[in-house]
Amino acid sequence: MLIIGELLNSSRSAIRALLEAEDKAALQEIAQAQEAAGAQYLDVNCGVFIEDEAERLCWLVDVVQEVSSLPLCLDSPNMVALKAALPLLKNGQPLINSISAEHDRYEQVLPLVLEHKTKVIALAMDDSGIPDTAEARVAVAGRLWDDLRLAGVAKEDIYLDLLVQPLANTAGGVLPLLEAARQLCEAKAGIQLIGGLSNVSYGLPNRALLNRYFLIQAIAAGIDSFILNPLDKKLMGAYYAARALVGRDKYCAAYLKAHRKGYYGN
Repeated sequence: MLIIGELLNSSRSAIRALLEAEDKAALQEIAQAQEAAGAQYLDVNCGVFIEDEAERLCWLVDVVQEVSSLPLCLDSPNMVALKAALPLLKNGQPLINSISAEHDRYEQVLPLVLEHKTKVIALAMDDSGIPDTAEARVAVAGRLWDDLRLAGVAKEDIYLDLLVQPLANTAGGVLPLLEAARQLCEAKAGIQLIGGLSNVSYGLPNRALLNRYFLIQAIAAGIDSFILNPLDKKLMGAYYAARALVGRDKYCAAYLKAHRKGYYGN
């Protein structure tokens, strides 16, 4: 189980504006709110700033760490940015988002994972792109998991991402992804699956509703970690309820805690 707060991402127009204005107080307020809402990691992303991403990411890391004790998820494909920001992390075990089975990306990111002893999100895609079928995703994800294990990455530090895609652009819906999750959970003991939850609703109305229903389906299929908006109380309520229903919440302790916090009120 891992909940990564998604809100400090420069692809969100509001966050981009705060980063451009260097509005430290507002960004820190968002970080603290996500921590209070139950996030275990905070995603930090400055990817829209192509020219100076490394500098902005380092600044954001420092800003967040001033007020939050949570470990950070460095969300960038930019090796310069990752190399600059990793030494600045001081809260817990860092997380890199992400590595993949693409040859160049794998060869560039793996040394950083090993050197800094990070956790890593591993995308189920290779140089051919994102697989179309459940079977193809299982093959790519399984091979990537095996390669990382052979390279010395502990299985508890690997989070396989089967790549949630926008429902509006996916004729087959989420069924291939859910089937791939089921197959991988059966094939690999101790595997951990993660998903970028809000990707599923991109471009559609009633996004919060779609996110909530997909979350429940994903948990039933074996995905137990998510990059999401922890400030959405109905979404978090669905998360704890779904985990209890599939037997991943001993004696419903987390569900009862969520109830006491008012997650299921009118």
